[in-house]
Amino acid sequence: MALDLASKRVLVAGGRATGVAVVELLLELGARPEVMDQTFADPTAGADFRGRGIPLHAPTDFEGADGVARVPDGIDLIVVSPGFRPDTPLLLAAAAAGLPVWGDVELAWRADRAGLFGAPRTWLVITGTNGKTTTTGMIESIVEAAGRSGGACGNIGLTVADALRAEPRVDVLCVEMSSFQLHWAPSVRPHAGVVLNVADDHLDWHGSLAAYAAAKAQALVGDVAIVGVDDAGAAALPVPARSRRVDFTLAAPAVGQLGVVDDVLVDNAFGDHLALLPVAQVRPSGPSGLSDALAAAALARAIDIPAAAVARGLGAYRPAAHRGQVVVTVGGIDFVDDSKATNPHAAHAAVVAHDRVVLIAGGLLKGAPVDDLVIATASRLAGVIAIGADRQVILDAIARHAPEVPAVTVFTGDDGSVMTQRTGEGARAGGRAGVADEQIGQAVMHRAVEVAWELAQADEAGADAVLLAPAAASLDMFAGYPQRGDAFAAAAQQLADGTVGR
Repeated sequence: MALDLASKRVLVAGGRATGVAVVELLLELGARPEVMDQTFADPTAGADFRGRGIPLHAPTDFEGADGVARVPDGIDLIVVSPGFRPDTPLLLAAAAAGLPVWGDVELAWRADRAGLFGAPRTWLVITGTNGKTTTTGMIESIVEAAGRSGGACGNIGLTVADALRAEPRVDVLCVEMSSFQLHWAPSVRPHAGVVLNVADDHLDWHGSLAAYAAAKAQALVGDVAIVGVDDAGAAALPVPARSRRVDFTLAAPAVGQLGVVDDVLVDNAFGDHLALLPVAQVRPSGPSGLSDALAAAALARAIDIPAAAVARGLGAYRPAAHRGQVVVTVGGIDFVDDSKATNPHAAHAAVVAHDRVVLIAGGLLKGAPVDDLVIATASRLAGVIAIGADRQVILDAIARHAPEVPAVTVFTGDDGSVMTQRTGEGARAGGRAGVADEQIGQAVMHRAVEVAWELAQADEAGADAVLLAPAAASLDMFAGYPQRGDAFAAAAQQLADGTVGR
């Protein structure tokens, strides 16, 4: 694949971490990058770029007097950061003008295939609504256990552009890709790619579930297409005839599948009922953790990694923080931080890993409905604490489908007081008054944990966990899901220490 960007003017849309990595790559390729970002309307922003003589633009720089977006003359290529939607006016104008628009992963793929950073790498692509990061971490661990040079990148850790330039060289790129990145990377043909699952998420960006699923399906166009067939959304995705399809399932595997037999992970696709690892050694435990492990094992086997290395890598892997982490146990009840469960599908996987939970959920739902989540998990819910901007959507779903489940909302009043309200009752103050704006998230979470503990203690069926699995993004009250998880962990620890409410 030829790639000649020498002296070409390339507009980089997005000036944050991805944009910085793209600019560095473009400079190495001899291109002339320019950067557009909303923040560059402030002439003091982008000092690092300005100091290197890189032209900077605000989006309004590309609008004519009539307010219509126009691509400036002389631009040869636009490289977009993942957050830019296809209906962004400038990108629509580029499409109308026949100007190519690539994502950062597309640029990195083309540079790698062209041999601009040595021999092309082995690409493994991981996507899905839930479990991407865990699976990526698992396959990275397996690659390392096999003695090969591998690295997680893409939507996790390094950008792919930085991974290409990293020293020492990374030969196996374990590329976690979001639906946004896949949309903007139509040329990527990995050695093996996996779609773990597909459910409602990011519908505000893609416009429909069909468009979201089509983006996910881009992971399946390489040599080996790995599909989680226990998930209806993934199982329905098309696989090109040129790709070898391999499925994984929590059931006993048919020929061409990986699965589970007698509590052992088994490869019946690249081996003949080849035992890989006992279920008990997989972390995180539960159905979603096992599915992720099977997906990682399939990726590894697709690039000829031996079964023994698969077992070593999976056995050594431990999930990162905020992904089903037990932060404290109080009175036999686990407080579980799954703040990374930022959509209903991920929250479902978190709930079904337990027998009975009090669920803390809410935030920014991004247009995703929660009815299926409530219907599927109602029998496991000892209570629901709804927080965040879209808390009423969750309460309404409980009222429709599981009115027997105790439901409480925690929010801040007009005076900054933390309030609680149980369904069918009036609101009451329940926490600190006059909370400052920057402390609202922490104050709400602390009260939510207190109320969840009360519901867990009162549950006659015996709740075994208080679970933070929000089913929603965090940016309404927190800087990101890690901060939300940290607030939960701090509140749970205070509860354990007996200091809450003193």
